[in-house]
Amino acid sequence: MPNSEMKPVPAATVAILREAPKTQELEALLLLRNSKLAFHGGHWVFPGGRIDRGDFDSDSGLEYQAAKRAAVRETYEETGIEIDESDLVHTAHWTTPPNLPRRFCTWFFVCTLRDAVSVNVDYAEILDHRWLTPSAALKAADASKFVLPRPTLVTLKDIAPYKTRAALDDYLAEGKIRVFPDASPFYNPEEMGLKLG
Repeated sequence: MPNSEMKPVPAATVAILREAPKTQELEALLLLRNSKLAFHGGHWVFPGGRIDRGDFDSDSGLEYQAAKRAAVRETYEETGIEIDESDLVHTAHWTTPPNLPRRFCTWFFVCTLRDAVSVNVDYAEILDHRWLTPSAALKAADASKFVLPRPTLVTLKDIAPYKTRAALDDYLAEGKIRVFPDASPFYNPEEMGLKLG
């Protein structure tokens, strides 16, 4: 089957945010993927990965709940950070364009941490991590110090104006969800288990 006809693999990713210890300004956790990896090798990304069969509920099989479980699992596997499904806020859904070696349809979440955490990467798939304000990460990308995949870049731009937890919470409460491409056939939220409105 040609790549352009390949059905995207469901995946999940989560922008982990914290209040900086000194300034209380929001910082995002970015992970450096090993350059040897086929998908986004050498890029700085949020924790995430494909939704595994074990992430699905055996009864309902709904993708939204599986995506939340995958986001929690992948965050722990890649960073050692434990987060709770109830703290995830769905903000976007991105589908990889056709004609690329691998395609994913990815649920994006935001999770703001309330407690201090330690980050432990595996130095195999993930080689490094940084806590950066979204604005600082975007400047690093503009200066070609970081390579950010487009969905990561756009997410950082979306949250950059909100410097505090309260401001970000107000923004997230609006419930705006970015879908790429518009009217994606791979994003049917109500059928997938997300209750809207």
